[in-house]
Amino acid sequence: QVRLVESGGGLVRPGGSLMLSCAASGNIFTIYRMAWHRQALGKQRELVALIGSGGTTNYADSVKGRFTIREDNVKNTVYLQMNSVKPEDTAVYYCYVQGATGSAVQLTGFETWGQGTQVTVSS
Repeated sequence: QVRLVESGGGLVRPGGSLMLSCAASGNIFTIYRMAWHRQALGKQRELVALIGSGGTTNYADSVKGRFTIREDNVKNTVYLQMNSVKPEDTAVYYCYVQGATGSAVQLTGFETWGQGTQVTVSS
């Protein structure tokens, strides 16, 4: 069973910076992709940023040039560096990880979500 632990949310002023982290633990053999989604009050959950196993990244247009996603393969951790934040970035941010557990002989795919961390951008 894979567990995700998120941290780094909080209150930040417009134009400020914040870094979220998400650590995956368990019998992880490999990770295919890691991502951050967010859900603002009254809105649907949306993809913010994604990083694939080869390091390929993809960002929502609304955060391009401001947010950076990176991973630490040794620690099975994904980070989201948020710069020049805006009030519209206020949301609960969720980490998402897709990969496989087990061994090279027998792999079992998994995908799991973090518990969510609140980010509030306000003066």
